[in-house]
Amino acid sequence: QVQLVESGGGLVRPGGSLRLSCAASGSIFSLYTMGWYRQAPGKQRELVATIARSRITNYADSVKGRFTISRDNAKNMVYLQMNSLKPEDRAVYYCERQGNWGQGTQVTVSS
Repeated sequence: QVQLVESGGGLVRPGGSLRLSCAASGSIFSLYTMGWYRQAPGKQRELVATIARSRITNYADSVKGRFTISRDNAKNMVYLQMNSLKPEDRAVYYCERQGNWGQGTQVTVSS
């Protein structure tokens, strides 16, 4: 059973930064691709970024150059560093692995 717990969300002004964290438990963490997704009000959940076991990363076009996904296999953690935040980045952000989801963490970007 995979358990994922996100943290680090909050309220930030446009142009600001946040770092999201996801703690994973269960199967061997290092073997799996990890992902961050987000869901804005009234919209479908969408991919933000993924990081493979090889540490190859993939980003949505909307966040390229602003967000960075990383992982610490020794700590079973995955991170999302979000810079130059925009109001349209407002959403609940979810950590994902093999179809398992955390409870999400709210990110609000507002002046």
